[in-house]
Amino acid sequence: MNQSHSISKKVLAWSVDLYTASGILAGFMSILAISEKNWRAAMAWLLVALVIDGTDGTFARQLKTTNVLPFMNSKHIDYVVDFTNYAVIPAYFFYAAGLVPTEWNLPLTFLILLVSAVYYGIEEMVSDDFNFVGFPVMWNMVVFYLIFVFSFGEWGNAAIVVTFSIMHFVPIKFAYPSRAKRLKFVTIAFTTVLLIVMPIIVWFYPNVPDWLKWIAIMCLAYFGVLAILDTFFNNSTMPAVEDSKNQLN
Repeated sequence: MNQSHSISKKVLAWSVDLYTASGILAGFMSILAISEKNWRAAMAWLLVALVIDGTDGTFARQLKTTNVLPFMNSKHIDYVVDFTNYAVIPAYFFYAAGLVPTEWNLPLTFLILLVSAVYYGIEEMVSDDFNFVGFPVMWNMVVFYLIFVFSFGEWGNAAIVVTFSIMHFVPIKFAYPSRAKRLKFVTIAFTTVLLIVMPIIVWFYPNVPDWLKWIAIMCLAYFGVLAILDTFFNNSTMPAVEDSKNQLN
């Protein structure tokens, strides 16, 4: 009976790791769609990857996969998938969509990739109150807003990319929704609303109703205000003592 119980735990633990790894499959489908200039499908697959990444850590903690499979490091799987889906594929998306002046397209794509890689090397990217320190590598969200919500024009898009590239290394605290401490339930509510609205916006693209865009903008504004509150009106400003990347799952 105990052996059977142990086997079932291992099967469940492997299932969680495979679930985490499946995010790379969604990412690959997004690459295929980008190659065909099918922006709706490309973003839809990135949203699938986002949902997988947002839920796999909860499953891993509940099933204690690290204890069940001590020879497996689920975090390393997560890092590979996240960097691919949040940096490499959005950079390709950005490049293929031609959102900036032609002469700046490749340089700004390189900028996204370089700053993302360097940011991943920071040991204390998460604070002790579970906020990302500096803009986290979430270029999928930047690309979503630039293509599906805003119409800043080529030079406006270029300015946004440069601004967020710099913000990777500015000690501003950005919410880590699943581990939030300040306004936890409000943050989760806004995150849920955004996750519901995003696929609807993608579905309607390119004829997105303005009211849907405004909901997405209000969600963005909430996280912007929350970043200001957590950065300048929170006594807990020290970075986490432990390797903060281990908090990401």
